[in-house]
Amino acid sequence: MVVSNEENIPSPNCPDLEPPPSGDSLGDLLEHLEDYSPTIPDALTSRYLNMAGFEEVDPRIVRIISVTAQKFISDIANDALQHCKTRNISQHSGSHGSNKDKKANKDRKYTLAIEDLTPALADHGITMRKPQYFV
Repeated sequence: MVVSNEENIPSPNCPDLEPPPSGDSLGDLLEHLEDYSPTIPDALTSRYLNMAGFEEVDPRIVRIISVTAQKFISDIANDALQHCKTRNISQHSGSHGSNKDKKANKDRKYTLAIEDLTPALADHGITMRKPQYFV
């Protein structure tokens, strides 16, 4: 029984893996983050990290977490917008629209609703239900 093979023969089923990026790319990222101010302030992120049990967190880590939270919120908002557009298209698909209706749809303003937010959050693994007092 052969436990290990000392020859490095590439398997035909495994693609060649690229080496991990050098430390320079991480340094470049941190350098770019110093000049960037995220939508979620660092003070707010630090506060929530402290509430979660982190003490004296490096400001660069706080900035990375702020940018990550901003991206997460942006993804959820974009998914909710797509659900809203899909819902509106399916509601109006039965009617025959004129050119005026098509132009109005282009300039239409959308409102974030629970009906759109719930499936967007579900796509990200978050379960949300309407409160019982809403009927």
